[in-house]
Formats: sequence, C-alpha cells, structure tokens
Amino acid sequence: MEILKQRILAEGRNLGRGILKVDSFLNHQVDPALMMAVGQHLAEPFKGLGVTKVLTAEISGIAPALMTALVLGVPVIYARKSKPITMPAEIYRESAPSHTKGSVVELLVSPEFLSHADTVLIVDDFLATGNTISGLLRLAQQAEARVVGVAAVIEKAFEGGRVTLEGMGLRVCSAAIIEKMTDHDIIFA
Repeated sequence: MEILKQRILAEGRNLGRGILKVDSFLNHQVDPALMMAVGQHLAEPFKGLGVTKVLTAEISGIAPALMTALVLGVPVIYARKSKPITMPAEIYRESAPSHTKGSVVELLVSPEFLSHADTVLIVDDFLATGNTISGLLRLAQQAEARVVGVAAVIEKAFEGGRVTLEGMGLRVCSAAIIEKMTDHDIIFA
C-alpha cells in the first residue's frame, strides 16, 4: 500500500531495537481515512472465506481491526489486557511477550463472543516476531474457532513472524512490509 508506505517514511521514527514509532497515524493518534484504506486492503484476501469475527489485541489493533471488520461486515473482538468485572468468571486467557512494553501481557476474551461456530481473521497493528498474534491464535484455539488467516498493518519481515505463522499453515497479509530498518532508512520489501 503506497499511501501507508509514504506515511511511514514521512512520519515513522526508528527508535532502535526494531521499534518503529508511528504514533501520529496508528498507535496514539489514528488517521481514520488511512485506517479505512488499510481495512479495505487487509479484508480483500479474506473475502469469501466465511469470516464471522475479527480478533485483535487491545489497544493499537482495534482501529485497523474495526475497519477490516467493517469491510467484511462482521463484529470485532478485542482481547482485553485486564479483566473487567463485566467479564464472566470463566474466560479464555493467554499471555504474550510485548516488545514495546518490555513485559508479558495478558490477553483475555469472553466465551460469550468467541466459539467453535466462528471463523476468525486475526488483525493487528504490527507483525514482528508473531508473539502477540500467536497468543491471539491460541485464544481462538481455546474457543475451537477456525482461523483463516492473519492481517497486519505493518510487518517487520526481519523479525521472522511471517515465517512462524505460515509454518502453522496460516495465510498472512500485510499492508506494508519492512525488509530492514537502519539508523537512517526504512527499506520496504
């Protein structure tokens, strides 16, 4: 997606250690028009596969997941990172290391909204090592839902997440794929 690549080049900052700051349009402030274009791009390869739910992680995955789900005409479920009192006692629970937070985060989903009857598309803001997405995949597996694939706004190919996910037999789609980040350059695949 050329428009996304241009925004990454213009506004993205390499903070080192594989961390790309895109807070001006994705991770803190959200550009809704760009997210709608991203959602259309991410939904396209999964149309006609019977997706019934889009699953993402709180919080940065919500905007692209919502737009992708809007295009597909299905609801979004986001895995909470803490359990509210409104969530039932029995829940699906997984954990995943977060590179940007520097800690392990919990991912929680209520069985009220994810079940064996669902066909799921996992959407997230980044695909790097695949740790968070793998946690979301394990949540879907707990629910015995069928996962048709993974979609990410920005993929950092040099961190190997795609290889891991495709090795599990998952279809992977990314709106922008970064091959390499140096101190001065962001190089797209």
